[in-house]
Amino acid sequence: MILKEQLDEYVKQYETKDFIKDDPVQFIHRFNNKHDIETAGFIASMFAYGKREVFISKLNHIFNLMENKPYEFVKSFDYKSNKIINCDYRFSKDCDLVQILKTLNTLYNENETLETLFEYNYKRNKDIWEMFQGVADYFYAKVDLNVTKGFYHLLPNPMKKSALKRMNMLLRWFVRKSEVDIGIWDFIPKSELLIPLDTHVAKISRSLNLLKRNDNAYESVIELTDNLKLFDPDDPVKYDFALFGYGVNNKI
Repeated sequence: MILKEQLDEYVKQYETKDFIKDDPVQFIHRFNNKHDIETAGFIASMFAYGKREVFISKLNHIFNLMENKPYEFVKSFDYKSNKIINCDYRFSKDCDLVQILKTLNTLYNENETLETLFEYNYKRNKDIWEMFQGVADYFYAKVDLNVTKGFYHLLPNPMKKSALKRMNMLLRWFVRKSEVDIGIWDFIPKSELLIPLDTHVAKISRSLNLLKRNDNAYESVIELTDNLKLFDPDDPVKYDFALFGYGVNNKI
């Protein structure tokens, strides 16, 4: 299997600490406390679209507003006197992030965590997509501010069967354990993770005949993940690094 050998080499080359500095995963590596890691990762994943240098700059601004204490900031967050300013990013406005922080504040002050929210919804049917739906529904049910459509871009509806690239990326960060991924959640086996699919990964995958479908939706995520499981059924999502590396080395 020449392709598997080639991709395995790219995993070794790119799944290293050097990968972190230019990737949104950098934000979870800034913290040691699990609550801070979860909060930072959740926020970072929502904004991780578009040009990297732009959303990384925006995230630096957001965490600076939080004085780099994301859990403490959210736990004591008062939306009526909030400090969330100049956080507009592409489709979303300040009010959309405020609503998300307000809902996280409710969750945290009910002595729950992001892990317990995700775990509860996963264990209902042991299905990742239904877990994402349960998490999204929790946030949707708590909307009581005048949010824009940007709120639903930050937290997309799984029912629409999009690729949910950022949510799958968040799971990769929190479930896998490596030099890059932090592995703080153990209620989902890494064999069940789904590939974070965006247009770039889809283009590379089609060039390697790992993806036949022409859309970049849910069915394509499943198809590509299933094909990557042929290379490593226990850890198919490690090839996220390989596809990135293949694209860099082949200028795709």
